[in-house]
Amino acid sequence: MDSNKPVLKRLFKSGYMPRLSIQHGFTLIELLVTVSIAGILIGIAVPSFKAIIRNSRLTTYTNEFITSLNLARSEAIKRGVPVTVRKVDNNSKTKLAADAEWEDGWDIFTDSDLDGVAGKFDGKDVLIKSNVAFNATYTLRGRGVVANYIRFGAFGQPVNGDILILCDNSDGNAIPEADTAKLIDISNTGRPRIMADNNTPKDGIPNLLLSGANIQTCNP
Repeated sequence: MDSNKPVLKRLFKSGYMPRLSIQHGFTLIELLVTVSIAGILIGIAVPSFKAIIRNSRLTTYTNEFITSLNLARSEAIKRGVPVTVRKVDNNSKTKLAADAEWEDGWDIFTDSDLDGVAGKFDGKDVLIKSNVAFNATYTLRGRGVVANYIRFGAFGQPVNGDILILCDNSDGNAIPEADTAKLIDISNTGRPRIMADNNTPKDGIPNLLLSGANIQTCNP
C-alpha cells in the first residue's frame, strides 16, 4: 500500500497545485534585433574613439616637442653655451639614419661648434636628452632652417626659427584635415607657440601667423 496517497489526496483537496519551472530565453528575432542594435552602436562609437586617441596623441606629441625646445633654451642660458635640438640623423648623437625625420626622435645637446658646423654633434658636445619616435602614422616636419635642427644661443635666443607641422598622416596624403594637425611656430624670442584655428567658422585646421591661411601640407 502506498503510504503517500493520503498526503497527496489531502493536498489536491486543499487546492494545491505544484508549480512548473518555466525556462525563459531569447527568441531568434529578439537575438537578431539585439545584435543589429549592438552593431549600430559600435559603428557610432568606434570613429569617436579613434578621434579621441588621435587628439590625445597630437596633444601629447606637441607637448613633448615644446617641452624639449623649452629645455634646450633653458639649458643654453644656464650653461652659457649654444644648445641644439636635432632630429636623429647622421649629424646627431644618436645617428639613427641619414634620412631620419623629426618624428623618428631627436637629440638635445650642447653645440660648441668646434668643427665649424653649427647644429652638428661633435666630440666636445654633451648630450642632454634624447627623445624616442612617434607612432608610425604621425609626421613632424620643419620648414626651411628648422628642417633638421633648432639652435639656441647662449642667451636663449633662437639662432634659427620657423614653423613645424605635426600631422596624423594615417591616410598617407600628407594633407592636413580637420583635427589632424598641429602647427608649432618658433618666435624671435625662442618661445614656441601652438597656432590656433582662427577660421570663421572653424574647420579644425591651424592658420599661419602672417598670412592667416590654413596650412596646406604636412611637409612644409
